[in-house]
Amino acid sequence: MNEDFEIDQLPTKSKMALVEYKLPVYDKKGNKKNIIDIFDFQDMMEEYFIELEIRNYSQATIKTYTSIVKTFHEHLLNEKDVYDERRFLRSFKKYIQHLKRDKHVTQNYIYLVTVVVKKFLEFSRLYFLDEIKAPKRTKSLPKSLNENEVRKLINACEVDEYDNLNKQIVKLRNKLILALLYSSGLRISELVNLITKDIDFDERTIRIRGKGDKDRIVLFDEKTKEVIEEYLKLRDSNEEYLFLNSKINKPLTPRYIQLMIKRYAETAGIRKKVTPHILRHSFATHLLKNGVDIRVIQQLLGHSNLSTTQIYTSVDMDTLKTMYDKAKM
Repeated sequence: MNEDFEIDQLPTKSKMALVEYKLPVYDKKGNKKNIIDIFDFQDMMEEYFIELEIRNYSQATIKTYTSIVKTFHEHLLNEKDVYDERRFLRSFKKYIQHLKRDKHVTQNYIYLVTVVVKKFLEFSRLYFLDEIKAPKRTKSLPKSLNENEVRKLINACEVDEYDNLNKQIVKLRNKLILALLYSSGLRISELVNLITKDIDFDERTIRIRGKGDKDRIVLFDEKTKEVIEEYLKLRDSNEEYLFLNSKINKPLTPRYIQLMIKRYAETAGIRKKVTPHILRHSFATHLLKNGVDIRVIQQLLGHSNLSTTQIYTSVDMDTLKTMYDKAKM
């Protein structure tokens, strides 16, 4: 996943009250009632999602958690004879097995599902999954572009002298998007919400509203400053947002930007997968390779935990070999 989900801080209620019913519960005919019919899962989910918003989780995080909880709820609706804690636990294990075998999801997604569903149930004071331990996450290093590939990608957006005005604006806008993702290390959710008045040209900074509505200041270089100024002059508009879809006059969507980057990567002849997140990782990796302190990088990326930055900025093997050889000399 591209986003840094802060799952350790998921809301949970006090454990003062356990399950209000002694399971199994029987109906008037003496039949065991399904857990899904005993507890109001719809109300529980609504309360939980509201709590996530109150706690200023990002919209991307809330969307992911909502999808996980609702999908598990749909699984429960199709299960029969889930009338006590033991059978609920077995049903959850069957669901995880289904995700692995049939959906072929990653180990990290299994981890996320396990933690989110457990926290949701605990928030609702249901402790059916207490014995379930979250599986280990795989720590595969994000790929990054080298400096030459970044230059080729940004230069793929060059304006042609035969382009009409609208095409010039679009190409310059796209070039600026690539330049900012790399030179400032922005998340895509931050990029699409950039406000023009938050740019300080003298200081070469932008005020960003990041994850959890936390503000931070990011930097941009002189070349990017020139592109911003050229773009705003050519656009000649007082629109609030820096990046707009000219056809509908609304902010660009993350999906549009993802596809746009993929198209320019192909044009530039880059065979690696290129995404907004990979440009953000490349920004951090190149800063680290050039001697910038990791705590400075943490601040620029907007990470609350240094451990997250260390994963993003894991140095590639060539750099490790160079550092090792210098140390041995």
